[in-house]
Amino acid sequence: MGLNSELANQSFQWVEKEVAYEPQMTQWTSAYKDGLLEAGVTPFNGFTFDHLYGTKIGGTTFDQNGHRHTAADLLTYADPTKITVLLHATAQRILFRNGGMNRPVAYGVEYKDDASNIHVAYLKDCSTGEVILTAGALGSPQLLMLSGVGPADHLKSLGIEVVLDQPMVGHGISDNPMSVVVIPSPQPVEITSVQVVGIRPSYYVESMTGLNLVAALSADVITVSSTSTFNEDSEDIFPFQGGLIGAKLSHPVSRGYLRLKNRNPEDNPSVTYNYFKEPADVEACVEGMKTIKRAIDTEGFTKFRYPNQSVQDLITLSASLIVNNRARNANDTTSLEQYCKDLALTIWHYHGGCQVGLVVDYDYKVLGVDALRVVDGSTFNFSPGTNPQATVMMLGRYMGVHIQNQRLKQDE
Repeated sequence: MGLNSELANQSFQWVEKEVAYEPQMTQWTSAYKDGLLEAGVTPFNGFTFDHLYGTKIGGTTFDQNGHRHTAADLLTYADPTKITVLLHATAQRILFRNGGMNRPVAYGVEYKDDASNIHVAYLKDCSTGEVILTAGALGSPQLLMLSGVGPADHLKSLGIEVVLDQPMVGHGISDNPMSVVVIPSPQPVEITSVQVVGIRPSYYVESMTGLNLVAALSADVITVSSTSTFNEDSEDIFPFQGGLIGAKLSHPVSRGYLRLKNRNPEDNPSVTYNYFKEPADVEACVEGMKTIKRAIDTEGFTKFRYPNQSVQDLITLSASLIVNNRARNANDTTSLEQYCKDLALTIWHYHGGCQVGLVVDYDYKVLGVDALRVVDGSTFNFSPGTNPQATVMMLGRYMGVHIQNQRLKQDE
């Protein structure tokens, strides 16, 4: 990412102070931790925010009272006299004018309120002011295209005036697919999000527990939105007692692209991720699934498994519950390669589409235009860490300080 390590570390600590906590370990997560270590995911690195190979207890956004903290909590650092937050406002497009050497210059943002009225927020000082786009891996390339910055042929086909022909907008987008094994438990299991993670170079192993499977895999823990849910006609409708363990690719090689469906900013774009197109991704997933199988088969997990259920039984059960739009093959429960391909889930760690060096420079300024930066996961070449949210929040603070320092130098 080309960041200053000292400022990056300061920014991580700035984020951690408000939104990161040490989780309270449960019986399941303790057994899961021991299972990972017995399965060979070593060493044990204890509780740490650092990304280290082995098994660790990671930070959580849930405090000791069970309250979840989000990026909105970082507003406690803000000076309310110098910031305006607009709620229920949907950005429609970025506005450009011609600048020097006929380079487009961003000067404002058009947005719609909850009553569908259109407004424009203008930069107060066009000589130093900037528009900073932070709509994420899906929203940022979408808004750039809607604003006329993107592949010219694609924009023209939708009747969008081309401000800058930038063919790499929307390209290189990727997702980290996860393959899971569901484990029904004969005894009650506490509700937990990811607390313990096994970190390998090509995959991460994570676990969640105590959730209704319908909610867990179609809502906000592991979800595939309209592309993958649990079958609501099957037996998964009862409140689930147990958990799941998943292997997520750390650096998927397969990449895809994003395109607009139409000119409506409130419609989702069309995204093709090309999951498992590259053989290296299949190999990494299979290794992750093998680690899951070894961890489940350890002594520590015995009390959380029905004695008559083998690991293969659990894989077959999991395959029977997951429904998605991917082609299914008869051997998806006997071939780990096919299981990975057919039953892939997303955990919402999309990235790319406005990558550094292709769409933005190392200062996160959009190439070919002035007064516009993109600062979010769309600039990543890979999703950092087991969960990218810490890095995304760090990057926001980092760039805020960086821009302030740049302006102070200009004023000297």
